[in-house]
Amino acid sequence: MTDPPRRVLFGLVYGLYLLAFPYHPALHSPNELCRLWQTRAIVEHGKLSLNEVYRTYGPVGDLSVYQGLIYPSKAPLLSFAAVPIYRVLKAVGGGGPWAVPELPLVFWTRLFLTVLPTLGLLALLRRFLRAYVPPDVADGVTVTYALGSLAFSYSLLFMSHQTTAVLLFVAFYALWRYLRGEWGWRSLLLAGAASGATVMAEYTGALGVAGLAAYAAIACGRSPGPLPERARKLGRIAAAVALGSAPFLVALMAYHSACFAGPLDSGYKHLADAAYQPWHLGGFLGIKLPSPTAFALSFFSPLRGFFTLAPFLALAVPGLVLQWRTTRGQPERALFWLAALLLLGYAYFTSSFPYESWGWTTGPRHLTPLAVFLLLPVALLLERLRAPEYRLWLGLAVGLCVAAILVTGAVTLVNYIPDNASNALFGLALPLFKDGFLPPSILGFLGLPNPWSGGLLLLALVAAAGLTGWLLTGRPKLPAPEPKALTAPALALGVCIAYFGLMAGLTRHDPGDTGALGHLRSAWMFQPGQPVVPFWPPAPG
Repeated sequence: MTDPPRRVLFGLVYGLYLLAFPYHPALHSPNELCRLWQTRAIVEHGKLSLNEVYRTYGPVGDLSVYQGLIYPSKAPLLSFAAVPIYRVLKAVGGGGPWAVPELPLVFWTRLFLTVLPTLGLLALLRRFLRAYVPPDVADGVTVTYALGSLAFSYSLLFMSHQTTAVLLFVAFYALWRYLRGEWGWRSLLLAGAASGATVMAEYTGALGVAGLAAYAAIACGRSPGPLPERARKLGRIAAAVALGSAPFLVALMAYHSACFAGPLDSGYKHLADAAYQPWHLGGFLGIKLPSPTAFALSFFSPLRGFFTLAPFLALAVPGLVLQWRTTRGQPERALFWLAALLLLGYAYFTSSFPYESWGWTTGPRHLTPLAVFLLLPVALLLERLRAPEYRLWLGLAVGLCVAAILVTGAVTLVNYIPDNASNALFGLALPLFKDGFLPPSILGFLGLPNPWSGGLLLLALVAAAGLTGWLLTGRPKLPAPEPKALTAPALALGVCIAYFGLMAGLTRHDPGDTGALGHLRSAWMFQPGQPVVPFWPPAPG
């Protein structure tokens, strides 16, 4: 990466990923801690059940109960993956059950299991996009995805949603390179291992694996050669992928057998909180007939709509139309079908699953794996719009990219979004920042308190949004040789301002917003005017 602006831009991305630490111990994040409590149980007691850990470290949420034993309700991959990290931290802490406090446990497991894997994904994503669009477009879309989508939100949480996205994209990338004749058959074992790990990380990741299977079948069907040869090729792919996925699927079934009633019996059938049980009964993990209300709220809710927080992803719809028209008769048509089928599949899923079940999260969290597969249509559309006759449309599209970075980036630096708020940006994030409740940062633990440590994160986010817009609009120079040269950047800025105005207009400032703000203020880790909490507090007693 020899281009200085590009180095600066990706440096901002890496800095935000590595320094931001949106965590508030008072909230006792259930989705994260139920996994880490199982990690503690494995290391401290050699058990999968949490009963002893529950009594030692206190209660958490998102649990299942079977035959008197307590387990996380989640798929187990992250719990097991955190075990070596916990062992190292325990050794550093001197041993004993209280050797590893909550804050360092959450930080280091996030860093190694959600943050760094996403940074690796960005490198693969750039290579993939550069095979189809110019470097500026590929890098601009990559950064927009990194900071302006749920990838950012769930890389900074110890949850499985971005892990699922990473694993699915690794599986896809290995398949893609194999089908292009660039990698050998061992890449199919990698695709299989990543696919099996996907299901072990998140049960609904099976939707993405099914999409990859359809992609491989369509790509083989469109490849040159007689039908029997194409069928044999698909058979080889299926056999190698199945072989690669087998260890993870067998381990998952063994886990289910050890904890619940059998290899196909998951924790969602034994939820400890009876109020959540109806959401997971019937259909496949609760997936039933779609609801227009659930669809509309999941994609367009002012609080956590998929396209509301990341409006640039809506460009994938016209991008898919363009992709369809430009790949007629080409093997690359399979990439269109991959994105289209995943969009339809995940839209069906989110429309048939209760919207209320998303919980205190940024966006509809189970749609996180979808975002990365919509990026190629977005990039293809942006490349087409860079033609002189489409410059006005380019400004509109780039404005949505910049708005996504600013909106999702700011909301992610809060990352715990109460259900009773009306708007995550103007109802929560901006009022918190205005009142001095700035984002927690590792810089704070290193001696740079707020407002400086959190303010630097916000400044980096704004700088990254501006650089991304400049990159995607063709790097216009100032002063411009012709007045028209600034049309696209000016329109992008106007679209961004208009989008912020729309978000502000959708904020009710009602008792729901007031209550959500009050709750987050009371739980905020770095309280204004107060000393920074210790990163590694002493053991109790």
